[in-house]
Amino acid sequence: MPHRKLRVLLLCHESLVPPPSAEGLDDARYWEVKTELDVKDALEELGHRVLPVGLVDDLTPLRKALDEWRPHVVFNLLEEFHHEVVYDAHVVSYLVLKGVAYTGCNPRGLILARDKALSKKILTYHRIAVPRFAVFPMRRAVRRPRALPFPLIVKSLVAEGSEGIAQASIVHDDDALAERVDFIHRRVLTDAVAEEFIEGRELYVGAMGVRRMNVLPPVELVLDGLPPDAPRIATRKVKWDDAYRQKHGIDVVLAQALPEGVARQIPKLVRRICRALGIDGHVRMDFRLRPDGKLFFLEANPNPDVAWGGELATAAEAIGMTYEGMIQKLLDQAIRRQR
Repeated sequence: MPHRKLRVLLLCHESLVPPPSAEGLDDARYWEVKTELDVKDALEELGHRVLPVGLVDDLTPLRKALDEWRPHVVFNLLEEFHHEVVYDAHVVSYLVLKGVAYTGCNPRGLILARDKALSKKILTYHRIAVPRFAVFPMRRAVRRPRALPFPLIVKSLVAEGSEGIAQASIVHDDDALAERVDFIHRRVLTDAVAEEFIEGRELYVGAMGVRRMNVLPPVELVLDGLPPDAPRIATRKVKWDDAYRQKHGIDVVLAQALPEGVARQIPKLVRRICRALGIDGHVRMDFRLRPDGKLFFLEANPNPDVAWGGELATAAEAIGMTYEGMIQKLLDQAIRRQR
């Protein structure tokens, strides 16, 4: 079905404003701006007019663009504001107050899902299986609850994109726990959360929608090429280091041979989680599937990476949706929600 041509404001961090094309970019810069470039190219291929706007700590560029250019929709790729990852929700709140359509999740869903502990508390109330965990705030002594068994994986409470996660994130005693929590406090500058480490397969499930989320086929992070003694986790290098991924054959593929009960459970479970956390737009849910077939929710990632070849695009392709078709669907959802 033909779509009308739109004025699309592409919102991102100032350092990630995409160039006119990938021509002349070195590898490092290309991978930095790949998502922004992929989205811009897809929007232009669809015939839309695109205005990239970068923000750091001042809303003035966004306000001026909204008032002067009057976009039909904002394609939101912003992941932080004022150097705080949790402030992206406040920028979305500003878009809501301005009455402009925007892609991605609403402010309430962003706030509830961003906090890895809060989201698990809410889902525990709804009887959804999550790993046991404890939060370790900055500037407080590290005291592990007796009911929290090793091994544990230590993460930032709110940062995304595997920031602060390395093979050393898996800890087996209290000294290692204290050391890794201190690392998160010093290097990532956020509170830390330590979760019960669930051995098993790492599954990502995407969903897109407004009132009802359409759940995409599960994809799996393949880590079989890592050294035998390396923990099977999505470290920062696994996630973003292309040379490392190629060296160890790391890939994201459609999940195969899932237990029948798990395959049936996933779509209903994802929708339940979205309702409980108030998520809409598009999201990627991270799960661990234990060898005994029990599925554990790890975290929800509203506004996940929408680059060509990423987890969401791979899953969308599996149901016959082109990359440009996925980008157009996100625009259509944003406009429908605004109406």
